[in-house]
Amino acid sequence: MYIVIAPNAFKGSISAKETASLIAAGFRQSHLSCQLKLVPIADGGDGTSALVAQWMDSMPVVAQVHDPLGRKINAIFRWIADEKTAIIEMSDASGLRLLKKDELNILQFNTKGTGELILAALEKGAEKLILGVGGSATVDGATGLLSSLGIRFLNDEGNEIIELPLGLMQLKSIDTSGLDPRFKACEVVVLCDVQNTLLGKNGAAAIFGPQKGADEKDVIVLEECMKRLNEVTEKALNIEMASLIYGGSSGGVAAGLAAFVNAELVSGIEFFLDVIDFDQVLQKADLVITAEGSLDNQTLAGKGPYGVARRAKNKKIPVIGLAGQVPLKIGSKMHKYFDVLLSIGHSPSSIQESIDNTAADIKRTSCELGNLLALRQKMI
Repeated sequence: MYIVIAPNAFKGSISAKETASLIAAGFRQSHLSCQLKLVPIADGGDGTSALVAQWMDSMPVVAQVHDPLGRKINAIFRWIADEKTAIIEMSDASGLRLLKKDELNILQFNTKGTGELILAALEKGAEKLILGVGGSATVDGATGLLSSLGIRFLNDEGNEIIELPLGLMQLKSIDTSGLDPRFKACEVVVLCDVQNTLLGKNGAAAIFGPQKGADEKDVIVLEECMKRLNEVTEKALNIEMASLIYGGSSGGVAAGLAAFVNAELVSGIEFFLDVIDFDQVLQKADLVITAEGSLDNQTLAGKGPYGVARRAKNKKIPVIGLAGQVPLKIGSKMHKYFDVLLSIGHSPSSIQESIDNTAADIKRTSCELGNLLALRQKMI
């Protein structure tokens, strides 16, 4: 049996590469005779730039930027010299993983650090930017990022709003005259891992705010900030950010970049699978195994395992999904892409205990799955 192992990262726990290795280790401990092809995946979130870099001839470049709290940190982007292309991962400069739980204050967090990382890439000579936007700590509609590159967001007195995103409540006009011409001329591709739009019950504030520490009042304020940004942007540029599919990605960064620099918003997982020529990888596969921290209907909105499963099912290859959390009732939409969904948990436990046991649970579940497949072979 030839098995392709193509997992995403388990957010807050282990990387996609580690996950693939653990699944493989479990199968090798089992009684199943099989060949394994390890293809860790990324859909625009944490780890995307590093995985893409493995498939493209790139080098890391270090730049000093500010994190969401305004602290100076060193961040990395990947540089493809021959193509004058920079691969930037937003979470390296503006990521939730840079903060402690007691530091979360989403009304004060913005994306200025990511803008500084882009500026460093432009200084290097970048003519194309590939930006993975998953894993951010922010909901600012890219205003922090854009302010780092010369756009000024002004209140009714004509003064620049410094406190982003909260200050967007007073947004009156936008001055784009100072936008760095190199950024304006750059080709910008944004890798999105969700299809959510900017506003509403499925928008950036409502869906992603709570994941980044926002309480109910914070979500209301952030929604109003994004509404105001959308209104003023539409008047200034005749572009409605709220209508853009993928626009809500990473707290509205995708919508902001599409509006102000005509960025192309694409599915992160589809971009990644094209880069690695995943369809060719599937040619020999008898089975595909993918994984992520949670597999549910939200997965079908553009997450990595969905992209893997969709391509496998197009070739009529069965797919097994492993996750820390799966739905109690697995509907027909999920079963259209995943033949089997398995939770890796071994006993009732807290979220932190589950995170701590992720590696061991993945390996154990994979071993047992291998034994089950071996038993099936004997029974045929």
